Amino acid sequence: MLDVRRLQVLRAVVTSGTVTAAAAHLGYTPSAVSQQVAALEKQAGTALLERVGRGVRPTAAGLLLTEHAALISSAVAQAESALADLRAGRTGRLSVRYFATAGSTLVAPALAQLRAEHPGVRVDLELTDPEDPFQEVARGRADLAVVVRTHDRAGAGFRLVHLLDDPYAAVLPLGHPLVDKKIVDLHELAGEQWVGSEPPGPCLEPVIDSCAAAGFSPDFVIQSEDYATAQGFVAAGLGVGLMPRLGLRNQHPGIVVRPVRNPEPVRVISAAVRETALEQPALRGLLDALRDAAATADPPDGSGAD
Repeated sequence: MLDVRRLQVLRAVVTSGTVTAAAAHLGYTPSAVSQQVAALEKQAGTALLERVGRGVRPTAAGLLLTEHAALISSAVAQAESALADLRAGRTGRLSVRYFATAGSTLVAPALAQLRAEHPGVRVDLELTDPEDPFQEVARGRADLAVVVRTHDRAGAGFRLVHLLDDPYAAVLPLGHPLVDKKIVDLHELAGEQWVGSEPPGPCLEPVIDSCAAAGFSPDFVIQSEDYATAQGFVAAGLGVGLMPRLGLRNQHPGIVVRPVRNPEPVRVISAAVRETALEQPALRGLLDALRDAAATADPPDGSGAD
């Protein structure tokens, strides 16, 4: 393989016309320049320069390699410029995964802020419901995922950045005996038929764990993985449910929402990233934007309208 540095030495000799001038330009001795050219000629298997008076001129092979050396130098300069842009956050590409209820509340405003601050950065979005978005980061398929944290799931090499605590509230049909209460004790739902709104996974775990702490296991008679549909089932009188407040932004007119206590289930929403990816300014900018969006998020207070 031809030595790239020697190609640049040859280019300096050809463009300057003499070994001495090339040596002065490169900061080498004339002897060192001559040795580099001789080594390149050995690699090329042919002469690259010929003497003309006190100077030199390239052979056909020397001219060919000089032209390629110029292309290589230009490509390296472009790579350095592109790298500088990437390191400064002016360009780049981020792959982001999220789940549905985080989309409009957190991801949308965060991306609007990122676009304003880093207009040259492209973001590839993918909704992963009902899959767990964290797995996409763990497998190296995404730079960032908005996830529901369960215990210490990140592990070595990953970081979870807290964004928002999203409490669950009781969702009751109109006319239910508990709608007259301002706050529902969780154990009061023990004998009810339940409408499920979560697939198995990190969003369902707070519900199951809290019910267990209250001394019962919920009796799911209907399963739905969509909050709007689950609210419709509750409104029809088919059961009660626990739903996160971010999932209750568009509230069905046939339900009543009440805060829950003893205990109150809460899902912790975080951003999962690889530690090495935090070197990217654009990714750090997206994390800041997600934190800003979470700080201004206003989930329903769970009081509901009768």
